[in-house]
Amino acid sequence: MRRGDELRQAGRIDQALGQYLAAAAAHEVPPAALCLKIARCHEKLANFAEAGRWALAAIDAGDDFSTWQAAAPLVQKHAFAERAPLRSIRLAVLGSYTTTQLVSALRTALARVGVAAEIYEGNYGQYRQDILDGGSAMYGFGPDFVVLAVHQGDLALPQISSDPAKDVAAELDRWTSLWQALGSRSKARLVQHNFALPAENAMGHLASRLPGSRPFMAAQLNLEMGRAAGNTVSIVDCERLSAMLGKQRWFDARYWHISKQAVSLAAVPLLARHTAAVIAADLGLSRKCLVLDLDNTLWGGIIGEDGLAGIKLGNGPDGEAYIAFQEHILRLAQKGVILAVCSKNNDADAREVFEKHPEMRIKLDDIACFVANWQPKPENLRNIARQLNIGLDSLVFVDDNPVERAAVRQMTPEVDVIVLPRDPAQYVAALAGYLMFETSAYTAEDAARAEQYRARAQIAQLQATSASIEDFYRSLQMKAVVAPFNDVDLPRIAQLVGKTNQFNLTTRRHTLEQLRQFAADPACVHLTMRLSDRFADHGLISVAIAFVREDVLDIDTWLMSCRVIGRTVEAEMLKHLCMWAAERGCRVLRGTYIPTAKNGMVAEVYGKYGFTQVAHSAGTTIWEYDLGAKGPINNTFIQNGVAGGFTHERA
Repeated sequence: MRRGDELRQAGRIDQALGQYLAAAAAHEVPPAALCLKIARCHEKLANFAEAGRWALAAIDAGDDFSTWQAAAPLVQKHAFAERAPLRSIRLAVLGSYTTTQLVSALRTALARVGVAAEIYEGNYGQYRQDILDGGSAMYGFGPDFVVLAVHQGDLALPQISSDPAKDVAAELDRWTSLWQALGSRSKARLVQHNFALPAENAMGHLASRLPGSRPFMAAQLNLEMGRAAGNTVSIVDCERLSAMLGKQRWFDARYWHISKQAVSLAAVPLLARHTAAVIAADLGLSRKCLVLDLDNTLWGGIIGEDGLAGIKLGNGPDGEAYIAFQEHILRLAQKGVILAVCSKNNDADAREVFEKHPEMRIKLDDIACFVANWQPKPENLRNIARQLNIGLDSLVFVDDNPVERAAVRQMTPEVDVIVLPRDPAQYVAALAGYLMFETSAYTAEDAARAEQYRARAQIAQLQATSASIEDFYRSLQMKAVVAPFNDVDLPRIAQLVGKTNQFNLTTRRHTLEQLRQFAADPACVHLTMRLSDRFADHGLISVAIAFVREDVLDIDTWLMSCRVIGRTVEAEMLKHLCMWAAERGCRVLRGTYIPTAKNGMVAEVYGKYGFTQVAHSAGTTIWEYDLGAKGPINNTFIQNGVAGGFTHERA
């Protein structure tokens, strides 16, 4: 490093960069300061994409504010120098305190998860005026997201209340009224920071059992805000974050008095990361699948050498640590994360632990895809993605071996890799610190996801042994229920609309509030499909939104879960759209295909079912199906396609 510094100071940037890169190669995760030096050298040499990549590596390596402050200008200029962002958004940050540092860090954190953000920063303390004034500059900016960055000093709660339930309800109403005002004037998604409670508390421990104390009421308000938010408002749990960091580090009284910054500089990167993760989840960018190594990852030791009785699992500090890790993984699975195994092992040896070890918490039934062989892990990860029909960019890989982690980073860079520390007692913290499993909603389909993906593997085996594709379809014994939107399904509909990429003809990301408006629009045909077969109930797997425009039913949105692609489900949905078109007096069904980086597989789906291409511009194609001339599209492979009669069941 010293030689590199000398060369850089002498203006010999190429040689300095070589020294720095050689130093970085000695680390799996190079130090933040070294990453920044490499980034600055690349910038000097006009290697802007590499400058952005190394600046992002610096914030991965360090959560100290000085690193983020130094990396921010490099990230802002170069993060998307040669790669398109996954999403581009307009973000308004409205604060009751000085938010300048938060805004800079938030832009950096969003870039790290692939989101380019144009940010409007409200004036200090003007968040209510910005929301309540329909002509404010914030509304003129037209945000996609609004972050409400507030602190506990904004609460109009007394120190002691004789009627705490009334005071908490009144305070809750103050905030939910703001939510409603924003919702009535904008389609933006609101991200509310809740209230971190200070460590200093004049009531002492008594406050924890005194409902009328301000700390007790503030804690209760946080809970009530979460309940009121439902699926319409996202919450960043600042109280939890302040506990994680430590209250005395989260707050900085001197900084508050100097600049009215409610969050300490030490806390800014943590708050920015978590806020960015919540926004990424709302955008459908969360990762889907956790891929697990086995030996020295789920248990201590090597099953092929130590045998079932020799591995560490339970009974002792290390064994208990592996159990804690497995239990944390199961909690992720319960919220919808798919689990897969990728292990260099004999298949029978690997499965034996799941089947026979009494302390094993994760069972084979929890695993959607199990791969244990001696092939390179990057190759196996590609196979896992194919079997599950998801992208490599949906996978997160966990392995104790740094050599395997390096191979995956190099050969499958789309896969996120989590670095496990040497001490298994720290595994849970390492996995919990990974934020791209954040979710914006929880539905029944999330709870059943492992079963649904296991069923997909069974279906693939059945297809391989079927005499014909028609025999395969019939042997599945598929049943569908197609129905209009209803309030119960709206969170799942919003989830699919927000995250489905492959079978998604237009990739229009409608908000939950927009979906509610569609459901109430008499000119809108809005349909969901649930699918079951002999292997599993796949839940709500397809959504279609179309509008009657004179004698045309125009499909605005049509998407389907990747779990059921290639099983005539698309024909079934088109069949029902034809029914609705005829019922509404339409003679033409019109569909649009808008290309994205991920939906090429559906570019010709309309043509496959008899639509005629009528327009083409910059990759976007428009297709029409003449119902009068061709009759409705039919599908005989899925049974019971109608729930309650399509002519009258309206949400």
